[in-house]
Amino acid sequence: MSTAKQIHDLYNHDAFQWYNENAKLLREKKFDLIDIENLAEEIESMGRSERSRLESYLVQLLLHLLKWKYQPNRRGSGWEISIKKQRRHIQDHLDENPSLKGHISSICEKAYYYSKLDAMEETGLALETFPEKMPFTIEEVLQDKWLPS
Repeated sequence: MSTAKQIHDLYNHDAFQWYNENAKLLREKKFDLIDIENLAEEIESMGRSERSRLESYLVQLLLHLLKWKYQPNRRGSGWEISIKKQRRHIQDHLDENPSLKGHISSICEKAYYYSKLDAMEETGLALETFPEKMPFTIEEVLQDKWLPS
């Protein structure tokens, strides 16, 4: 039988076994042996990961919307497909994590900043080409079939 210290020590040496041991202890309701501190950290990390995944989808969506707006002569089906794909990912992710909807404004702000940097690198346009603040509303960004002119 493992001790609480042995379970805790697994965290730094064998994460896979640590996860499995703690899951087993939870199912067996052996709460006194669970590595509570690290388990709480892992759960918080999972929440940050869900937020980060939404941000990543938004960066890609905003990048292609910026390219669509600021490089009209280079528009193509690839950008349009990417826009649709990212919107589907975002919608699915928000359906699975509805509380993220309350954070979408702040996530979008950060995502827009990164999308501007990516757009600058991919297009060769100066960073100043892209407005400091996002030139689209969140509703437009998420709306099916909407494209900037």
